[in-house]
Amino acid sequence: MGHALIVEDDEDAARMLGSLIARERHTVSVAPSLDAARRLLATQQPDLMLLDLHLPDGSGLEMFESGELLSDTEIVLMTGHATLETSIRALQLGAADYLVKPINPEHLKGLLARLIRPSRLRAQVEQMNQEWRETGRFGALIGASLSMQRVFQQVARVAGTAVTVFVHGESGTGKELVARAVHDLSRRRELPFLAVNCGALSPNLIESEIFGHERGSFTGADRQHHGFFERARGGTLFLDELTEMPPALQVKLLRVLESATFMRVGSTQVQQTDVRIIAATNRDAAQAVADGSLREDLFYRVNVFPIHLPPLRERLEDVPLLADSFLRELEDQEHQRKRFAPGALAHLAGYPWPGNVRELRNAVQRAWVMAEGEVIDERWLTPGQHGPGAVAGDAAAAASPGDPDAPALSFRVGTPLADVERELILATYEHCRRRKEPTAALLGISMKTLYNRLKEYQSS
Repeated sequence: MGHALIVEDDEDAARMLGSLIARERHTVSVAPSLDAARRLLATQQPDLMLLDLHLPDGSGLEMFESGELLSDTEIVLMTGHATLETSIRALQLGAADYLVKPINPEHLKGLLARLIRPSRLRAQVEQMNQEWRETGRFGALIGASLSMQRVFQQVARVAGTAVTVFVHGESGTGKELVARAVHDLSRRRELPFLAVNCGALSPNLIESEIFGHERGSFTGADRQHHGFFERARGGTLFLDELTEMPPALQVKLLRVLESATFMRVGSTQVQQTDVRIIAATNRDAAQAVADGSLREDLFYRVNVFPIHLPPLRERLEDVPLLADSFLRELEDQEHQRKRFAPGALAHLAGYPWPGNVRELRNAVQRAWVMAEGEVIDERWLTPGQHGPGAVAGDAAAAASPGDPDAPALSFRVGTPLADVERELILATYEHCRRRKEPTAALLGISMKTLYNRLKEYQSS
């Protein structure tokens, strides 16, 4: 049970809010002005302050000048119009969230359920910072370079707010890991985190997948389907490759961001939603706006707090740390210990890694499979020869006649490439005893691609 202070001069609105908060078993105080709020703060520090922006004796933003009196209070602004400027100003001042009037009871209830004192959030951030200082890991992110330290600082700063985040970075840099780190440090961390790749969904099904549909709304809709916005209720929804979303759907997404409401396909009933949006793209967002693939109004709505994730070639000093981490993961999965030969890590740091962290992970996995003993030397880590960039060569070596256990495949001229790919993936998967890590490594593809292909083959 916590204590809430409502700073609101509208008696009816304050009474309604107080009743809702008391129903959730919190104690409540009400102040109709800034002066009254300061007097109450001097006697009891609240866990939560619901702060109206427009008060008889000034702006609610003046309360942020109270310093120590609010050092461990979660502040939520109340406004009749949520604008981009309001969001940025709230973040700068330290507000955790804002509610749009008239206050939606479900949104308030969700906010109360996520009530966490700022000191606890700061302690969690400090714990992750301590882990980073000791291991180079910040949650699932890895790096000691100055550019990654900047990313970690931004994640820690924005995670405790409700501000929308837009992650920019090349393919393979780890944008979803950034989104996960923001979620794990937020007040929503105990609730769902769902990731959807807007470019991987069928254009005919993407609206249904995101917003859901009613039974009978289209051919094949034999039951009601809850979309990502409903399944992520109270948590975080990560929209990867936002620029690949069809323009017509971008309009509906903008409406959700502005009103926190949506409708399932085939329905006329408005649904309320309470999710935090984190978007990402591997394209130049400004260019996407210029060529029409990203709506300008949507861009400004999601680009409240941009985070740029640097490519691996700009932080090559992190390569040894990343490679060693991937090696440790493989040891845990395969229950077999291997190590890099002297100079191998330095050798890896001399390559520009156009495929970024994903390419480095694949290279380590491939080298793990190909190394016969406990030592992984430069033989399987040479860019352009047997390492990165030589996917076909590695796969061929792994399935060569020199390996008596490797099956041989043959195809008639004119066989569709899709059929060739299917047989090769399935045969390699069986050859690796249905272990996905070495299969992806031998084929030179990401784990995500392998999972998607296997899922596709199993359903066909």
